[in-house]
Formats: sequence, C-alpha cells, structure tokens
Amino acid sequence: MTAGGRLPGAPDPTERIVLHVDMDCFYASCERKREPALRGEPVVVGMGYEAGETVGAVATASYEARAHGVESAQAISTALERLPRRADDPDGPSAHYRPVDLDYYEDVAADVKTILHDLADTVREVSIDEAYLDVTDRTAWDVAAGFARHVKQRIAREAGVPASVGVAPDMSTAKIASDHDKPDGLVVVPPDEVESFLAPIDVADVHGVGPVRARELREMGIETAGDLADADPYALIERFGERGRDLHERALGRDDRPVEPRDDPKSLSRESAFDGPVGDHERVREQALTLADAVADRARRKDALYRTIGVKVVTPPYDVNTRARSLPGPVDDPALVRDVAADLLAEFADASVRKVGVRVSNLSFAAGEQARLGGFGDEHAPEETSATADGEAVDATDATDATSGDGQASLGDF
Repeated sequence: MTAGGRLPGAPDPTERIVLHVDMDCFYASCERKREPALRGEPVVVGMGYEAGETVGAVATASYEARAHGVESAQAISTALERLPRRADDPDGPSAHYRPVDLDYYEDVAADVKTILHDLADTVREVSIDEAYLDVTDRTAWDVAAGFARHVKQRIAREAGVPASVGVAPDMSTAKIASDHDKPDGLVVVPPDEVESFLAPIDVADVHGVGPVRARELREMGIETAGDLADADPYALIERFGERGRDLHERALGRDDRPVEPRDDPKSLSRESAFDGPVGDHERVREQALTLADAVADRARRKDALYRTIGVKVVTPPYDVNTRARSLPGPVDDPALVRDVAADLLAEFADASVRKVGVRVSNLSFAAGEQARLGGFGDEHAPEETSATADGEAVDATDATDATSGDGQASLGDF
C-alpha cells in the first residue's frame, strides 16, 4: 500500500479529474429541439397511447410532467390518468405525448458524442444519454468548473440539448454529483471535499446501490452514504459479498476504476452537418465520400473488418433516413466503402440534406489476413438490407437499474 492507502499503480485521487455527463430527460429534450414550442411544457415520450394501442410504457417524462406523478417505466394508462393529452384536455393540466423516435435520438446523441470525444482523451460511453470523461490532462482542479461549464455550453450550442455534469476524482462520485442538481446542473467535488459531499447523500443514490439493495441497507440501519461509510465492512461483505466491500469503498469516495472505453465497437461511423439544408447533391456526395474515407481509415487502424456499409441522411425538418448494404463476408476495402456509400446516397439525389453520415458495421476483429470483396466469389452479390441509426453501439451494463440516472427508461444505446 502507498502512504495514502492506495494500491500500487492506482490513480492518485488528488490528480485525476473525472466528468460524468448526463443528458437531462434526453428523449424529451430531443423532442423540444425538434419542436421548440414544447419548451417549458410537460412532455411525455413513450409508446402505447396511439390509436389502437392498449399496452405501453413511458420512456421519459420532462420535469414538468414529473411534477404531476408521471415517471419513466410507468404504464401509459397510468400516465394518461395523471396527465391527459393536451388535445383531450386543453384547459386542465395536460401534456404533449410523443412516440419514441430512436433514430432521431441517436442522431442527436451522435452530435453529443462527437463533442465529448473532442474534449477528452478518454471517454466511456455508458448509454445513449450518459458518459464518463477523464480530463486529467485537459484541465486542473482550480479551473475544473470552467472546463465543465464549457462542456455544457458546447453541448447546448452544438447539439441543442441540456446536460448535467458532475466533476470528481472518481467515477462513482462524479455520477452522484451529476444527479445532485438536475436539471442543467453543474456540481464540482474537489478531492478534499469528497467525504463531506457524500456523507448526507441518501444511500439509494450511492452508485451501484439501487432500490432493492437500498431497502436491505435500510434494514441494517444504514440511511445515508455517511452511514454506509461508517458501517463495518465485514458485516457488509457477509451480507452482500464482495459487492458490499465495493459499496463501502464508494461511500468513502474510493473508486479506483479507470475511465476506459468499452470493448470493441459494433460499428464505426462519421457524420457531418451542413450549416443549413443543402439541395446540391454533388456537394452532399463529396462530403459523404470524405466521410467514407475517414470511416474506412478508422476501421483499418482498429484492424476491423466489416460486413455492412451504410449511409444516414437527415432531411428537413429532422427526418433520419438510413440505408445499408450487407456484403457476403467481412472485408477491409476503402474503395468499396466509397462506392457503396455513393450508390446508397443516390436515392436522395433530389432531397435537401441537413446531415450526412457513413457507417460500417457487423465488425470483426479476428487476427489474420484482411479480406477484400474480390476474395469472395462473384456468385455472392451484395444484398440490400435495412439498417439502424449510425453511431457506435454500446451496452448499458454500467447502469444500476433499468433507467438512467435521470429516470429515463433505457430503450437504446449512446
């Protein structure tokens, strides 16, 4: 052990600066970006309230809707009882209900992701609406608040949605900090204030606890993070196994987990937005070919082969269109990425375009000689397939429960 009680090689908490970025009511914020008239109004995003639908759930609710008892993962029937649709009750308390549009949300999330990767050397994407950043080499503790404010301002200006940011020496405290002053919050917890910041926090809000374990901890007389920090660690281990030790350490502000990117991505993409809708197809095509080169180069640098090539075209107002083509086997062929992207893009020759993107997916990272399409027989012609929205897919296994820190049901990845 080092003098400060750290394991050899563990990060120095007085030096490390971690940001947790959590998008506020992300799906509802995206709907407000698309429809500015919804700002300040109760907004509920979910499925099941459309004509003919009888079963569904709330994906997320704005804070204005939450004030009326509407919550994520709640049955739509319950939400409608507590807060009718505006069209059904224009004079009383009511909300604007919108169906989940995951393609659009992923498009906005891609803009956020681009900003985060530009501002940090290491980013861990947790879900569609949250990520950790290690910015130790980008800022210092005496100016960390200003750096975090810059992150928030860039997201608001360039992606058009609000974010809450927590800054701390470790991941679990940073996550608690981002939840502490929502919405549009900014909380900085310097190393010498971690324990005092955590002490009064409700035990259910300690990262990794969740409602079930919180109930079990309360049965042990543990109500706050301070109580958890003061508890006998051996009693916690006896009750919860090694997880008990982890929770005890996090309540003390000791979380040595490094901010690391996820495992190999499922896809690689590049996107570019124009200043406004562009009706010149040649200009759009040229931009797409530049993106195709960038994606193919990135795949080669990662030693990735791909079986699917796709494009994304965003047309006014914010309609997300995706097209993709599956190949007979995994390849590394930059020229093919350009050709397929141009071919798929031809469908939109007469459209006005806000944004264009190119994506390769169905990746494999097996060692060995990289293939090219010419290595497969001519009898295997590429097959047209549908595609999901662009962006590197990640899972949400860091999430403690089925909802994000902002109470949004997890329906997709970041």
